[in-house]
Amino acid sequence: MAALDLEEQEQLSAIKAWWNQWGNAITWVVIAISAAIIGQQAWGWYNRDQSVKASAVFDTLQEAALAGDLKKTREAAGELTEHYASSPYAALGALLSAKVHVENSDTKTARAQLEWVKDKAPEDVLRDLARLRLAYVMIEEQAFDDAAKLLDGKAEASLEARFLEARGDLHLMRDQRDEARAAYQSALTKLDDVIKAEGEAASLAQQGYRSVIEIKLDAVGGKQ
Repeated sequence: MAALDLEEQEQLSAIKAWWNQWGNAITWVVIAISAAIIGQQAWGWYNRDQSVKASAVFDTLQEAALAGDLKKTREAAGELTEHYASSPYAALGALLSAKVHVENSDTKTARAQLEWVKDKAPEDVLRDLARLRLAYVMIEEQAFDDAAKLLDGKAEASLEARFLEARGDLHLMRDQRDEARAAYQSALTKLDDVIKAEGEAASLAQQGYRSVIEIKLDAVGGKQ
């Protein structure tokens, strides 16, 4: 990339700071999704014996991910997608494995795992989560056209604000500041609607996420 001026460097740092935050936040997203999906539906999708086996592999994957063991994480994710593809554990494991590989600069492996989730996950929210994560990998690699294609189209309701924010980040990286401002404003409006609907139940994570969008919006000129 050509040399950036100070303002552009600060904006790029803000985007990368969110990238790091989002990478950490995916952990609680995965936990929340796994609790909802596995707790309510897993037994209906999969027979008891297979679910128990997939759960054990997923536990191994989590332990390997926490320990930073890329080989063991990758192998466990591969076992889930190859032998337990119909189980929700497969998509959750691939997402978690992709997170670990991105953090360790192995984007080739991460992309393959995210592509699998995007195409094969049983739930819309999981497929869209993978699509969003994959778009950020593309942005990081400056494959902007590919990232734009991934961000096109409708997203699951709980991820709409994040997709709008990602479009803003993409516009900013392309030096399209007016478009970035409009996307960030839309993301903020969408998130405010969610927080308002949830009332006191709105999570601290959502409130913190709102602050991230506000920082980005301010960086491109604030509300118009």
